[in-house]
Amino acid sequence: MQSIKYCMLFFVFILSVLIGKYISKEYIYRLEELEEIKNVLNIFKSKIKFTYEPIPVIFEEISRNTNHNISKLFIVAKEKMENNVASVSWEQAVDEVSCNLNEEDKQKIKTLSKLLRNNRCRRSDKSNRGDRYFFR
Repeated sequence: MQSIKYCMLFFVFILSVLIGKYISKEYIYRLEELEEIKNVLNIFKSKIKFTYEPIPVIFEEISRNTNHNISKLFIVAKEKMENNVASVSWEQAVDEVSCNLNEEDKQKIKTLSKLLRNNRCRRSDKSNRGDRYFFR
């Protein structure tokens, strides 16, 4: 009887360790995706500021150079830009793509649509004063 009790306790211990590792992996993947998005937004800012390439071309290039979930986000946004405005397309893509980000992260990422909406004005303004707080 005592050995069955210890076997069950050992099984519960192993199960709780495995569940903890699984939950921690979600947070690790979320952190990696947030860092990747931060890097991608810096690349996007530089491309807009210096090359004046169209947004769909920049999104396509970014999607080739990022990990799977972030790549999907930019591919979906680029495809939606054929029918919609860039800001609306970005918000729809953030809602549709499943990734390790929580709702609060998605709401923050959706604020990029304001940058896309004002893109034409920012191209004429060389200083880009409005987005220096966005990219920190």
